[in-house]
Amino acid sequence: MRIRHLTILLVVASVLLSACTPSQPTNKILISGPFEPVNNDPASTGYMFTRMQILETLIDVDNQGQLIPGLASSWSNDEDFTVWTFNLRPDVYFHDGTLMTADAVYKSLSVAFGKPTPFSKDMIANMEVVSEYSIKFTLNQSYRPFPSLLSNYATAIVAPATFGKFNRIKTLIGTGPYQITHFEPPHNITTTRFDNYWGEPAVIENVEYVTGHRSETRALMVRTGQADIVYNLDPAAVSMLRTDSNVNVFSDRIPRTTLVKLNSGHPILSDVKVRQALSLAIDRKGIASGVMRISNISADQLFGPNIRDWHIRSTATDNATNTISMGDADNNPTIKNSVENGDLLLNRKKAAQLLTDAGWLVGENGVRYKNGSPLTLDMITYANRPELITIATAIQDQWASIGVKLSVHMENVSAIPSGHADGTLQTALMARNFANIPDPLGIMLADFSSKEGGDWGPMNWQNEKVFSDLKTLSHTTDEHAYKSLISSIMQEVQQDVPLIPVMYYVQQTATSSRLRNFSFDPYERSFRVSQMRIAP
Repeated sequence: MRIRHLTILLVVASVLLSACTPSQPTNKILISGPFEPVNNDPASTGYMFTRMQILETLIDVDNQGQLIPGLASSWSNDEDFTVWTFNLRPDVYFHDGTLMTADAVYKSLSVAFGKPTPFSKDMIANMEVVSEYSIKFTLNQSYRPFPSLLSNYATAIVAPATFGKFNRIKTLIGTGPYQITHFEPPHNITTTRFDNYWGEPAVIENVEYVTGHRSETRALMVRTGQADIVYNLDPAAVSMLRTDSNVNVFSDRIPRTTLVKLNSGHPILSDVKVRQALSLAIDRKGIASGVMRISNISADQLFGPNIRDWHIRSTATDNATNTISMGDADNNPTIKNSVENGDLLLNRKKAAQLLTDAGWLVGENGVRYKNGSPLTLDMITYANRPELITIATAIQDQWASIGVKLSVHMENVSAIPSGHADGTLQTALMARNFANIPDPLGIMLADFSSKEGGDWGPMNWQNEKVFSDLKTLSHTTDEHAYKSLISSIMQEVQQDVPLIPVMYYVQQTATSSRLRNFSFDPYERSFRVSQMRIAP
């Protein structure tokens, strides 16, 4: 009865919202998503200001993850990847009318490098202005993916007038096709078109972003015409919206993987057999079809097939299901999970044997014990992505089938990096974004090159072969050796299971029928509103 009453309430709410929805302006669109613009600092909220096309970076990224010119028109490096020179576009103006020069870029990046970034600033030995439109970086060591770091939102270029006393952000002044007219954190960003933009001018004059915390609320907003674009919809909302002729639904694969983060230093999880068993016990296909209602997104490895070079392939790879041949899996229980065509009973039998081999024996209550201690673990996840708690609950049941007792806790997203830092985290379910640094080598060097790992990567994981190979990879100029090392590294990561891949991510977006030229940025850098228009 409760479900029936909820359905009636949603229908009534939809009717009421529709009845009171005013006609939409012809020069403005409204966007809603779960993202919260908490302040005007690019270090923490820059991802929202680049998506709203207020801020831009020196380097941009295309749909395939390849680096392309942004505010820098070109760049070059010396033979060992330690000196990098970036040539800036001329005639680029900030929103306050001042010209973007190398001095302005130097100031912006100097402040940015003094704040948190997804990479270590220690690699930069020196930054200097070479000419009015050229800036040079000298690194402390060879670092092949350096340009990809300058595509991150934390390095977005802002005008000198952005900064007040002690370089605090006074007012955010960027170079993008839209400029801020009103900002009310954490709920609202209102912008208007910047008519002196250096690139293709925007068509739509005004764009507003409103935070919508619940997927069903965002779905109702686009259905009733209150919003023109809504992001991060759950499967139930997508099913509802697909029946509405006034709404268009888009499903796009993105470089994001749902993963179980493991504390490899934990007494239970330090045993690779336990980590492999936990991976084998997950019913990926069941989660993909039952929770997400999407087939062919089961994740058998860290990077999805859309991340070229870093996704392990074989001659028997099935592009539709992303499976791997048995030949590659003979000695790898983790890979076997994907090549056995979803034979869950067989996988769980192998998982149970691995736990038995590790000394964990089943007790009378169905839970495994070792030396009198139960095999119990805690998992934290967060509500920003509504499917995570459902997936975590499914994993809880699936691990119980092999004698693992899992407790699931809903926390703020900050609990994961916090738990990593203080060592209290045991396991966490998260949707890891691999677009922050579009070159996967940058991700691997940041998270997989030391025991410290990364907030969203491995924790207390020790693998000297991977650490050494990544160091070599960062400065090699031999393309054949480069690809060979990648394959070796990813095979080792698969075998050692510092993280458990669950599924590749599909972004669900809906737009109103009056919007034209919508396209989704798979690297989630921009909402691309400047390319869109409103139907007459």
